[in-house]
Amino acid sequence: MSKLILLNKPYGVICQFSEHPTHPTLKSCVPLPGVYPAGRLDSDSEGLLLLTGDGGLQHRIADPRWKLPKTYWVQVEGNPSEEQLERLRQGVDLGDFFTRPAQARRIEPPALWPRNPPVRFRKTVPDNWLEIVISEGKNRQVRRMTAKVGLPTLRLVRAAIGPWRLDGLQPGEMRELDVDLEDLPRLPHASRIGKPGGRQSPPAAKGGKTPGFRFARGKKP
Repeated sequence: MSKLILLNKPYGVICQFSEHPTHPTLKSCVPLPGVYPAGRLDSDSEGLLLLTGDGGLQHRIADPRWKLPKTYWVQVEGNPSEEQLERLRQGVDLGDFFTRPAQARRIEPPALWPRNPPVRFRKTVPDNWLEIVISEGKNRQVRRMTAKVGLPTLRLVRAAIGPWRLDGLQPGEMRELDVDLEDLPRLPHASRIGKPGGRQSPPAAKGGKTPGFRFARGKKP
């Protein structure tokens, strides 16, 4: 069994343990030696980050070939139309790559902690929440996707990675789980999958202050 840490990464925290000149780092909220993030979240994004000291588990989670779904709650500027949602679902050409098809739907505003600093709103422009599920994780991908379809992101919270969810964790809180690599999904059709990081082909035509560290006890998600 391997140890897996589920962390609710606060806004503004950089996903590294070495010191940073302008931002707090994971060292400010993860006082555990020998663990490293399996994947990343931008400093201005919040939510679920997985950490482990097991190299095999870290690779299994972070390697894009395994296509673990990542669920994001995204506050966007504007009123999303069905056409805009369908563009997200079909895949978006971001110039340097074409995103894989995603799940995208409107949701009610989730019950979240206040963000520090708060999101700046324009009184004349409405905002809405989307749930977007992707199976890849390029740099600032979700923000770029929503911007491309005309829905700038105001706030971005990662709610789940594969079977693991925030499940009530507050910013700076962590939960420790025992994970067996054999219980994780197998990689289907491995021989057909290209190298990670390559440009995807378009789909075929249709017909503030960092909270302190706390452990949260809870059941496995």
